[in-house]
Amino acid sequence: MSSAENAPASQAVPAAAGPAPRVRVAIVDDDALVRAGLRMILGGDPGIVVVGEAGDGHDGLDLVDRERPDVVLMDIRMPRLDGLVATRRLGERGASTRVIVLTTFDTDEMVLTALRHGAAGFLLKDTPPEDLVQAVRRVARGEPMLSPSVTAQLIAAVAQPPDAREGSARERLARLTDREREVAVAVARGLSNAEIARELYMGVATVKTHVGHLFAKLEVANRVQIARCVHDAGLV
Repeated sequence: MSSAENAPASQAVPAAAGPAPRVRVAIVDDDALVRAGLRMILGGDPGIVVVGEAGDGHDGLDLVDRERPDVVLMDIRMPRLDGLVATRRLGERGASTRVIVLTTFDTDEMVLTALRHGAAGFLLKDTPPEDLVQAVRRVARGEPMLSPSVTAQLIAAVAQPPDAREGSARERLARLTDREREVAVAVARGLSNAEIARELYMGVATVKTHVGHLFAKLEVANRVQIARCVHDAGLV
């Protein structure tokens, strides 16, 4: 018998642990460019693998049934079936897949609805890439994940009743010209400056000027806050 076989159990060399399984992620968004960007961001992390993409909620549900991903990045506004309803249906099916709702804007009602439907996370699409990767990892581990701005929105929602938010938003929007209000509503719909220019028949430079006026008159720092003001006022 060899000396290795005679060695005490306490001296046995433990078997080498294999690499941790990669987090399997599905992307559900109707914008092909957004999907490509998310795939590129997540694909750069060796611990994550994108197992599929879908362009609407119906196809997203089929994708989850087929691939059983750990995490789904779910857009809200999509044709045929939106992300909130798709998230609710996943919960009703008892799916183990965890959902991170990803959107261009956040309103209190939308955040609360997503969480009620079973979403494990809620992030804005302008979330930095490294934060997005960390969010996917955390949600895969079973931890909830809300962006700092969403957390602040929820705290504000508890502190301020809906009627007060609507009144405050309408008061700020009353400072705008008719054209500025049209641009604000377009921003709240998620349109880019170029899309707003085409829809409202103005130059992109003019749109940028109007957006600058919105920042000053509405006392906001970014387009997400413009969208929130418009939504609180009930204009979208």
